[in-house]
Amino acid sequence: MAHDHAHHDHSISPNADRRWLITALSLIVVFMVGEVIVGLIAESLALLSDAAHMLTDAAAIVLALIAMRLAARPPKGNFTFGLRRVEILSAQVNGITLWVLAAVFVVEAIDRFRNPPDVAGGLVLATAVVGIGVNALATWAISRADRRSLNVEGAFQHLLNDLFAFIATAVAGAIVLFTGWARADAIATLLVAISMAWAGWGLLRDSWRVFLEAAPRGLDVARIDGDLHAVDGVVDVHDLHVWEVTSGFPNLSAHLLLAKDQDCHTRREEIAALLAERYGIRHTTLQVDHAQERLIDPADLRPGVAREATPH
Repeated sequence: MAHDHAHHDHSISPNADRRWLITALSLIVVFMVGEVIVGLIAESLALLSDAAHMLTDAAAIVLALIAMRLAARPPKGNFTFGLRRVEILSAQVNGITLWVLAAVFVVEAIDRFRNPPDVAGGLVLATAVVGIGVNALATWAISRADRRSLNVEGAFQHLLNDLFAFIATAVAGAIVLFTGWARADAIATLLVAISMAWAGWGLLRDSWRVFLEAAPRGLDVARIDGDLHAVDGVVDVHDLHVWEVTSGFPNLSAHLLLAKDQDCHTRREEIAALLAERYGIRHTTLQVDHAQERLIDPADLRPGVAREATPH
């Protein structure tokens, strides 16, 4: 039996990403305090919902920073991959939070639509315009981090949705200011809630793929299987598994049977290089054996059929 464990940096630049997340967090916290005060004075649900969302933005960034720190710890004891999957837990929590907030805002918006309060459109508009600028800067800061990490993507989606929320709130504030139609505030909140629910679904879908050990998005297992079968000297490939430990850390394991005249070590290195170059899979476990001569009958070489092997 031969194995290949290609070594590489499994993390996604956590030190560089941390700086951008802290920058975004500072912007969010400072503005959030001011928005709560203005929202209470203006009696604007859209502003208060934005402030609540910004609180979850801050919490999402803090959670992402904590997860990033834990995931950077080296493997130890029974945790042979370290705590890398904590990042996926963080992304899942962010997705659930977006759904919960969306549900709360829908209920409140419906109530406000039925019984609209007097909304200070001028204050709402001015605060929303400032909020657009602050959130644009914070969203840009996090976009500089590596969004292949679902952990970073979760924080990014929170901020991006808050940016959309401020744009909607600014439009609602302008409508209230120039037309007096207070229900625009509730409609803006509903639009924000829909955006939050959609972003939350994306995070939950992608994080569950990791937990269920599905192949990473964008990788076609059937194509990988075909490429492995096409390698010169490969008789059969079975027990092929492709999954992610965390975002940006794909893994592959497989059992390959070679023709009797093939060198297992050479073919193993060739296949590992192929997987790294063509699919970006650099952490592989390959069991390579010689097939028994009687099994090299062309009529018997059907993918997926278990075959006996002689250890190499």
